[in-house]
Amino acid sequence: MAEARIIDGQAIAARLRQRIAATAGRLREQHGFVPGLAAIIVGDDPASQIYVRNKARACAAAGLASFEHVLPGDTSEADVIALVRALDADDRVDGILVQLPLPAHIDARKIVAAIDPAKDVDGFHPLNIGRLWGGETTLVPCTPQGCMILLDAALPSLAGAEAVILGRSQIVGRPLAALLLAADCTVTLVHTKSRDIPAICRRADILVAAAGQPAMVKSDWIKPGATVIDVGTNRITTPDGVRLLGDVDFAAARKVAGAITPVPGGAGPMTIACLLQNTVLAACRRRGLADPALFD
Repeated sequence: MAEARIIDGQAIAARLRQRIAATAGRLREQHGFVPGLAAIIVGDDPASQIYVRNKARACAAAGLASFEHVLPGDTSEADVIALVRALDADDRVDGILVQLPLPAHIDARKIVAAIDPAKDVDGFHPLNIGRLWGGETTLVPCTPQGCMILLDAALPSLAGAEAVILGRSQIVGRPLAALLLAADCTVTLVHTKSRDIPAICRRADILVAAAGQPAMVKSDWIKPGATVIDVGTNRITTPDGVRLLGDVDFAAARKVAGAITPVPGGAGPMTIACLLQNTVLAACRRRGLADPALFD
């Protein structure tokens, strides 16, 4: 059997970002506004800081306005909520991103609930979660949205496919299940209490690994010809330095799967691209404009 086709998330994300930049230019020229994204980071978590820096660079490259708010780790919950509400009222800001995790003394649920749902570009507000499961137009969490774009690029149709998701988090697994159901897949969410996980995975035409366990998915977990999306981003220290590993044993899985995403360069680049996409969508919807066609 030939090796699996690589689903190039880097290239797909680059095309999406080009479309976003072109759309942002048209909005500026025709309607006189620049979509704006505000990020709040509390504390000094290195991974969060890297993500926010990457987001700021991506905004600049796409012609979006970027506002960063870096707060000390001992900032009170009340002060974070006050900042969120100030950004809710700021007309320059179309999207608000609160970088998670937050320090232990801050209840992330209260912070997310304080965000105007129309500016919730992470798609985590309870109202937007309900709209997603209800099949209504809403802002969709970025990583699941990116996974769907990758699947659409890899497969002619998702309808009728059996999809298995490893991981039931609110960030990836659960919203992705809603999106796959809306695409007429048969969906199974696998979690720590699931029985015989390898057997469940072997049924999958579409297998999405989002468990946070490096190389958890072995080649004999994969149905021959299946499409595999690896969402894992596990930083592993080796004698040669830090490596980024996915949740799938890539080299072995590629000999069985029909198509597969690499790590890095698969699902990862889609997250920031979809964050920019959500910012542009939020900007248009807030002003009563039709959604632009950002991705074919």
